Amino acid sequence: MTKAYSIILLLCLLVHSSCSSNKPANKATTVEIDTDYGKMTFRLYNETPQHRDNFIKLAQDGFYDGLLFHRVINEFMIQGGDPKSKDAAPGQRLGNGDPGYTIPAEIKPDFFHKKGALAAARQGDAQNPEKRSSGSQFYIVQGELLTPGALDSLEMQMNSKRASQINQQIFRQHQAELNKLMKEGLQDSLNIRLAELKELANEQLAKTEPYQISEEKRAIYTTQGGYPSLDGAYTVFGEMIDGFEVLDKIAAVKTDRFNRPEQDLKMTVKILK
Repeated sequence: MTKAYSIILLLCLLVHSSCSSNKPANKATTVEIDTDYGKMTFRLYNETPQHRDNFIKLAQDGFYDGLLFHRVINEFMIQGGDPKSKDAAPGQRLGNGDPGYTIPAEIKPDFFHKKGALAAARQGDAQNPEKRSSGSQFYIVQGELLTPGALDSLEMQMNSKRASQINQQIFRQHQAELNKLMKEGLQDSLNIRLAELKELANEQLAKTEPYQISEEKRAIYTTQGGYPSLDGAYTVFGEMIDGFEVLDKIAAVKTDRFNRPEQDLKMTVKILK
């Protein structure tokens, strides 16, 4: 009887321990960004742990406190996190500062650029084909409401762009060969090779999943708004849960030709829970 009781007690302790250890891992972190226009609250995604942990560390270290929203574009997004923006001179162009490191991309199809999305800024694909994120710069999506027709057009544009990129990649890989045929005046051979490369590009495109906006995302983009053309290109690591009116106020401020607000917009970031 005593032995049976001991086994049951041990099992209960193990179950309790397992449940307790799982709670912190499943609980989302909430952060607050305070500005002159009010406060915005965000939930960080556990599914993007490197971005989550980096943002938490910087916030706890006070890294963001006193930095500016240095790039603001109405119906697009507001961007901040450049360490060079602290005490920056009026009119100084900003956006190139960082903490000295980047973060591997954590792009997830379920996290997209709806209004209030918190995402990591980064350098463009030419310099950064791996889509690594800035170590500190982030942006908050405002975007706009889109019609079903606009989303249909976007799908066509993105798929056309993807086809063009694949074609360019294939032809760049064989540019030296094509140049040699042209230089030697072998027009028939050149035409045959061009047709073969075009077929190769078509085969590769057929294996590539087309850009498609799901019905769930369409419902959000047509009722809440956002900026879907950025989906799949940047890491979205959180979403706004309060303060949308603050976002709209900041997005509407007057800016200079570099999209920097004419009046400095400072931030303070803290972890709530």
